[in-house]
Amino acid sequence: MKRTTSVKYAAAALAGTAVLAACGTESGSDSGAVGDGGKTKKATDIADTRWVPQKVTVDGKEYGLPTEDENFRVDQAYILLKPGAAEPDVGGGESGGTVGCNDFGADVEIDGDTVKITDLTSTAMGCPGPVQEFEERFMSVFSGTLKAAVEDREGTKTLTLTSKDGDSITLGEGAAKDEPEPALKGTKWTIDTLVSGKGDDATAKSLPKGTKAHLTLAKDGTASGNLGCNNFRGEATVKNGTIEFGRLSTTRMLCEGPVMKAEQEMIDILTGKVSYQQKDGTLTLTKASGDGLVARAK
Repeated sequence: MKRTTSVKYAAAALAGTAVLAACGTESGSDSGAVGDGGKTKKATDIADTRWVPQKVTVDGKEYGLPTEDENFRVDQAYILLKPGAAEPDVGGGESGGTVGCNDFGADVEIDGDTVKITDLTSTAMGCPGPVQEFEERFMSVFSGTLKAAVEDREGTKTLTLTSKDGDSITLGEGAAKDEPEPALKGTKWTIDTLVSGKGDDATAKSLPKGTKAHLTLAKDGTASGNLGCNNFRGEATVKNGTIEFGRLSTTRMLCEGPVMKAEQEMIDILTGKVSYQQKDGTLTLTKASGDGLVARAK
């Protein structure tokens, strides 16, 4: 079974789930500069750009992004630095992203060549092997006050963030993500995370290993899919940022205990009214209690 360590969680930590309103302003002004091999870059030149993680250097040793692992979203890895604070009492700002498994968010201030990362939050899916090892090293550096340097060679930018201990993260400028968001209705949403609680007490966990759950909202006002064991179907009304689910009808198969427990949690979430958010191919459903689920378009 995958590791499901509980950590502080915020919807904005998802590589794109809940959109949090930035209520701060950029710390850096146009006069702030980022070193660039003799050139000068404004602080805003590293903000609002999709940076693709390339490697992490810890204690003088380099660790490259394990792009060969097909079991995780390594090909979708990105980091976004978006100055500003999150909503009050909400962990994690609009900055953050993913390095292939968990999604994370943070508040970021940029002042000249200084990048300050605070209030870092993350989901808690298990991601064994090289992806988890890379993620742990990345997260150990992506915190606190870092120095930023941008190198621009023949139109290709590379950003290096260096900690006071000399450890660093190297990122390349990624292509702008201009493909349209998948439609809420008609898309098969693959459920991979369950969320419980609110604020600092909120946690996230991955589904039991091998569980394949999914949800599809149809244009005729119905919802259907699979909860990891049983198929389900029911009414679903989408209105003003919410989805109201009617009573679900399900098949009656029996599965292993952890799978059945996760299935019941999903049934509880998919009963009654939930709020929903879409961002970067991710759908988050959240009940008033704070319980919810995260699904991705696949």
